[in-house]
Amino acid sequence: MAKAKKKNWREKLADSKDLPKVVQLKENGQIHWGGSTMAIPSPMEVNDIMSRVPEGKLMTIEGIRKLIALKHSADIGCPLTCGIFSWISANAAVEDAAEGRKDITPYWRTLKSNGELNPKYPGGIEEQKKQLESEGFKVIPKGKRFIVENYKTYLIEY
Repeated sequence: MAKAKKKNWREKLADSKDLPKVVQLKENGQIHWGGSTMAIPSPMEVNDIMSRVPEGKLMTIEGIRKLIALKHSADIGCPLTCGIFSWISANAAVEDAAEGRKDITPYWRTLKSNGELNPKYPGGIEEQKKQLESEGFKVIPKGKRFIVENYKTYLIEY
């Protein structure tokens, strides 16, 4: 039997996996997350949010989660899928750039929820730092991590 062809990042981004959907949280989930419903986005929904962050502005995973929850009239957006799908979006953008596309998702403008750079993005912290600094942001160390200085002042408001 032939081995299945591995999906590239853009194919993973396009695979909706029967998403989005809103799920009812069990009691322990409601206590943990502080809500009764959770919106689980499709990969493209996360990519669409990330692709709209203009130069000079930033977004956090928490911001994506809030927009997803709002869009689907849920109490919260899923933290796990929003994080995973931002990673897929970042890798798909690098794939696009490698093929010469100029209008790629500016994934480097999406930070972890506390303003921290994401070591899981393509090229790790160094690449995200380089991209952010080229746009005028100041990246500073915070312990073993790196954050964008005064990141909250640059957050996009929807």
